[in-house]
Amino acid sequence: MSRVWDIPVQDSTRVRDVRVAAEAACAHAGLAPRRTEAAALVATELATNLLKHAGGGRITINLVDGVDTSAAPGAPSVQMVSLDHGPGILDVEAALRDGHTTSRSSLGAGLGACRRISDDFDLHSTPGRGTVAVARIRDLSPPAPPRSDHEAAGPWVGGVNVPLAEAECSGDAWHWARSDNRLTLLLADGLGHGPEAARASTAATRELRANPHLPPDDLLRHLDPALRPTRGAAVAVAQLDLKSRQLSFAGIGNIGARLYTAGAWRPLLSHPGIVGVQRPATVPVHRVPWQPDSLLVLHSDGLPSRWTPPHDTHLFTHDPAVVAAAILRDAGSAASPLRDDTSVAVLAPDRRTGDHDRHL
Repeated sequence: MSRVWDIPVQDSTRVRDVRVAAEAACAHAGLAPRRTEAAALVATELATNLLKHAGGGRITINLVDGVDTSAAPGAPSVQMVSLDHGPGILDVEAALRDGHTTSRSSLGAGLGACRRISDDFDLHSTPGRGTVAVARIRDLSPPAPPRSDHEAAGPWVGGVNVPLAEAECSGDAWHWARSDNRLTLLLADGLGHGPEAARASTAATRELRANPHLPPDDLLRHLDPALRPTRGAAVAVAQLDLKSRQLSFAGIGNIGARLYTAGAWRPLLSHPGIVGVQRPATVPVHRVPWQPDSLLVLHSDGLPSRWTPPHDTHLFTHDPAVVAAAILRDAGSAASPLRDDTSVAVLAPDRRTGDHDRHL
């Protein structure tokens, strides 16, 4: 089930709430005390920055698998996403220097320490629009085994999942799986919201883990009996063949999909229906080339239907969870709360360029 901690940060009392939520997420993930302490420090700094520099914002904490598809997903990480509509950061590099702070009430650790003690840390800021920061904490693990010669390097996958009205679970779920040179990204939106919706979307991700080799249309067909004991879900499946560089997409229900390629955005359309309740007899599969500049966005209908895709290509060089969080932030406003569980998942090449984009 998609356990989520979603905390609006509008006054100093919520800083403690964010720290407690980070510690609870670490307990769910089974992290060691030392990594839990690191997560608590990062969460506290991110929340403090929201108050001191952005006039408030929100922090969402998810448990996520690995984002580098060249390796197995591994144990879950605690992912902390900070979102704000503040003035932005004029000098990001300076803000990321260890110990840099402009506030007397800061812990003195700053974003630089957040980057140093996190396993993954990335930040994107636009003056006048706001800042998105993503930090992931996980237990230390042995290096991943080397890929075999026939396995191509994989792109990155990341996302964010926010529940309706700060609920403890989201009816949305996204997951990726890899089988040889097939990389599959699935996003499911269980009907309604709450625990029963979460049970449906979780069943969909579980079936992907068990059948990562199936092409999108076969996987959707396979999902239907698995979701019949649930209330059903809208599901979209995107599969990238890393050898042929072809992306295949199929969806049932109201999952949105946008593909950026060759400098322009195009929609990928799902077919009407509900997996597990009313699955159509046939589902069309869209096949398009995957270019070096391609980027895929999947989202549930919690995102406004007329959201505007980003055109800041520098954003695309960042961690895909940062891209997903920026899309989520820019689709609404501080005065426009989410109207449903909302999830955004992004598939993108590994185009990280700056030191702050990489684990140090």
